[in-house]
Amino acid sequence: MNNLRIPAFLILLFITLHGKSQSVKKTNDWLINSSGYPAVITQSKNGKEISLSNGLLKRVFRIQPNVACVSYENLSNNQQLLRDVKPEAELIINGKKINIGGLYGQKEHAYLMPDWIDVFIAHESDFQFKSYTVSDIQPYIKWKQTSWAGGIKSTTGKMLTLNFQSASLKGIDVAIHYELYDGIPLIVKSLSVKNNSNHAITINRCVNEILAIVEEESAVIGTPDQMQKQHGIYIETNYAFNNAMRYNISDQTKHWDVDSSYTSQVNYNFQTPCLLRVYPEKVTSVKVDPTNVFNSVRTHELLIDTYDRERRGLMIRKMYATVAPWTAENPIFMHLVSKNDNQVKEAINQCATTGYEALILSFGSHCNMEDTSAINIRKWKALAQEAHKRGLKIGSYSLFSSRRISDEDDVIDPVSGKPDVAALFGHAPCMGSKWGLAYISKLKYFMANTGFDIFENDGPYPGDLCASTSHPGHMGLGDSQWKQIELQKELYRWCNERGIYVNAPDWYFLDGSNKIALGYREVNFSLPREQQKILNRQNIFDGTWDKTPSMGWGFVPLTRYQGGGEEAVLEPLEKHLTDYEQLMMQYYGAGVQACYRGPRLYDTDKTKQLVIKTISWYKHYRDILNADIIHLRRADGRNWDGIMHVDPYLKQKGLVMLFNPTKEKITRKIMLPLYYTGLTTTAIVQEKDQPGKRYALNRNYEIEVNVTIAPENYTWLVVE
Repeated sequence: MNNLRIPAFLILLFITLHGKSQSVKKTNDWLINSSGYPAVITQSKNGKEISLSNGLLKRVFRIQPNVACVSYENLSNNQQLLRDVKPEAELIINGKKINIGGLYGQKEHAYLMPDWIDVFIAHESDFQFKSYTVSDIQPYIKWKQTSWAGGIKSTTGKMLTLNFQSASLKGIDVAIHYELYDGIPLIVKSLSVKNNSNHAITINRCVNEILAIVEEESAVIGTPDQMQKQHGIYIETNYAFNNAMRYNISDQTKHWDVDSSYTSQVNYNFQTPCLLRVYPEKVTSVKVDPTNVFNSVRTHELLIDTYDRERRGLMIRKMYATVAPWTAENPIFMHLVSKNDNQVKEAINQCATTGYEALILSFGSHCNMEDTSAINIRKWKALAQEAHKRGLKIGSYSLFSSRRISDEDDVIDPVSGKPDVAALFGHAPCMGSKWGLAYISKLKYFMANTGFDIFENDGPYPGDLCASTSHPGHMGLGDSQWKQIELQKELYRWCNERGIYVNAPDWYFLDGSNKIALGYREVNFSLPREQQKILNRQNIFDGTWDKTPSMGWGFVPLTRYQGGGEEAVLEPLEKHLTDYEQLMMQYYGAGVQACYRGPRLYDTDKTKQLVIKTISWYKHYRDILNADIIHLRRADGRNWDGIMHVDPYLKQKGLVMLFNPTKEKITRKIMLPLYYTGLTTTAIVQEKDQPGKRYALNRNYEIEVNVTIAPENYTWLVVE
């Protein structure tokens, strides 16, 4: 036995599987402690390369004889994402395609050897690199925070700007910006084109990112749609509409193309989706006048180090917290259905009495934000002042899309030339029409002059193309989508910078909106309450993989909604207190605000005390309840279900919500994964008002707790 020799590959395998102690890995995990990863931009001693790195990713550019990205590495798992050099961007200007940067001469396109780069050449016809600057990252939006927000930290990092000019396009200056953030493997890339010539130019296409990415899989046969895309990079731009992100198609700008130059790929027909290009496909003609600047979409590139769904979701959620901190705002609001001003005043009183923080005049209410008459402005200004005196925000619902305006103002179909079924949802106005521009102007005027500080915008611009050549907000079909979405985003940025909270059922988070629907089927709220409770918990579970709790809203119909009988609604509230409490605890326990839609929050003193008690509980645990969610078990009506909030920076590092949907008391042993709480050795767990118990964490940072839950009831555990 003393002479036994273990093969080296077995030793390596053992180390790989068991690793060093997990605590070593944990101390370096940026999702638990991101303080040791500052962004740094440096130029090599020989002057040939510029590197961006923060200890989590590293991106390297060769800048001689022109610029090209030659390395893009995830330092957490040592994955090299790049296999080939490509231009940094591509423009089609006045019908002529021209590359921004680029080096040529690579013959094998499956991988890139560093010593090959020295013999690569530049093309004179491309935009040539001229200079670069390094600066601190500046906020994309000057967010004015006016509501409670949890876990907000200052956003810091460095921005590299590469400047280019063209010999053939005099006066056209291009700048590419790379924003590298501290403490997260994230780069945000954008491009700006400044027209310093004496004539207008037309941008037919702007591709602001081109990456020859290593393939996710090697399939001998198959089409790009059938094959997996590279999992190690998550791409999202601020050009996502019509709920594109929710439906898992990312956004309308990400294109996984084939690369015919890659002739050594496994796929016989060269169909591997391994060339990433980012551009809005439907934008084909944007005019840029002299002295004006065209700014591309902002491409968020988050490097992913795992296939684990939970960790991947945590990384994406951290991205939103970093680049869109306003999504952490989460005021407690009521959705009022009102017929007169007295009902608004009573709702203000009930909200203030119970601890609510905001009142939204729901759809079907008597508030019309498009009415900018002096008498309407005076009325709602007075009601807003009354709400503000009680410490409440107030706002209203307004519908843009999915409505018929006129033949002149509706979206024009490019085939028929008529305003019929041209929109994604049938008839809809064009935001660039005379009516659309006036609509935006009226909303701004109403909010600015009444003091409304919440805007619930239903039917935001969903991406409709418009072939009209007479609408003042766009020239024609080629720029109609670009101009309309810019109008929509500008409205949300305007609100964001004035402290106006924006609810909008579409993915405009990166341009200032605060909250979107959690994800639910509206007709389900006509089902019996027992079904609604389980379906709601499923919605919460499913809707918080890629969204933080504060990014989504749920729904609780206090009165009849989408049909249904007495078994579906909560009114009269006093007769359904158990269901009312359960629905509130499900949502507040998840950190998710629901639209409590009806004429009142309480009808008796007993109901009032229940609401006060629930809101007080939520505010007591508010910080941890708005923290990231770990998904424990999805509701199925057969056994317990639950979620766990985690935040290593808080005193209360975890809070577990558990539910028993059955008609029998249950006792269960539940394994709690505490890795993302930051705890390493022991945890103190307290159930409701019971004394805390100390647990030792196992080597996987887990503890097993014994929990008893009453029939059709809930409980919670606090972890410190």
